[in-house]
Amino acid sequence: MPFTDMPGGLADDAVPQLTVAELYTGPGGLACFRAIPLSLPAGSPLARLTPLAPSGGWQLRRSPADFKSDFHCTTDPQWLVVLAGQIEIGLRDGSARVFGPGEFFYSNDTLPAGASFDPARHGHRSRAVGGQPLVTLFVRTAPIFISSDTAR
Repeated sequence: MPFTDMPGGLADDAVPQLTVAELYTGPGGLACFRAIPLSLPAGSPLARLTPLAPSGGWQLRRSPADFKSDFHCTTDPQWLVVLAGQIEIGLRDGSARVFGPGEFFYSNDTLPAGASFDPARHGHRSRAVGGQPLVTLFVRTAPIFISSDTAR
């Protein structure tokens, strides 16, 4: 599951959170997934919102049912939202996560500063699964999450 709502067990004055998946560059420059909580301090009790964040533009992509990429890093941090089909994101450790329509994650596995891309070490791969074309929305952002355990 790419996100979870975290309202249970909160005090009346606690700010609700939404936990989302982030694909990031971890120790040794390897791509990893982790769960990141986002505060929802704005809006109303019936429609909680994150603060408004700037974006650097958006793109739609349509890929055929047999789409498959080589390992690569994210060029710029971005939200990836699946509109149709399913995408599998594979990591170097052999693990993979599948995201379907309406699911999303923050893609932030950028190349570590000063590093040259090593096709045997860096990045993730992606492919369409389920036999359907893949339609995705990319929304570019400034880096949102910064981790002290990241070897950038």
